[in-house]
Amino acid sequence: MPKTRIPIAGDHASPALKAKLISLLPEYDWEDLGTHSSVESVDYPDYASLVARRVSSGSVSRGILICGSGIGVCIAANKFPGVRASMVESTEAAKLSREHNDANILCLGARLLTEEKALEITRVWLETPFSNGPRHSTRIEKIKKLETEIKSEFEKRKP
Repeated sequence: MPKTRIPIAGDHASPALKAKLISLLPEYDWEDLGTHSSVESVDYPDYASLVARRVSSGSVSRGILICGSGIGVCIAANKFPGVRASMVESTEAAKLSREHNDANILCLGARLLTEEKALEITRVWLETPFSNGPRHSTRIEKIKKLETEIKSEFEKRKP
């Protein structure tokens, strides 16, 4: 059975945690999209967009983003249609973000989590399926409808 492909990226706060996750979760086919230096400051939206574009296009089903807090990459990723990025700091939130919200991008804060906690969260998030129950599926469909409606409203406003 082929390994699940997971793109992973982050800003200058991410390289050590990214490397740790990749090395300790070899059962996945990791696509490390950078950055690879913790010395040179980079802008998190640039890296968030690399993963979010892949998820939004459907070329992958899920991805992982890391920045100092996890907040910036989460905000940037959620600008892409079809992306449901969740900033997660506990295993319970990781589980619920998948089961209830069908989150497709996990956002982690490298400065807020120990490597051990981040590994635990990532493992739970990757292993938890969407419940696909009627309550949760209905809510996901409503989110998709909102995306469509908002896009349509903005298109109408263009000169």
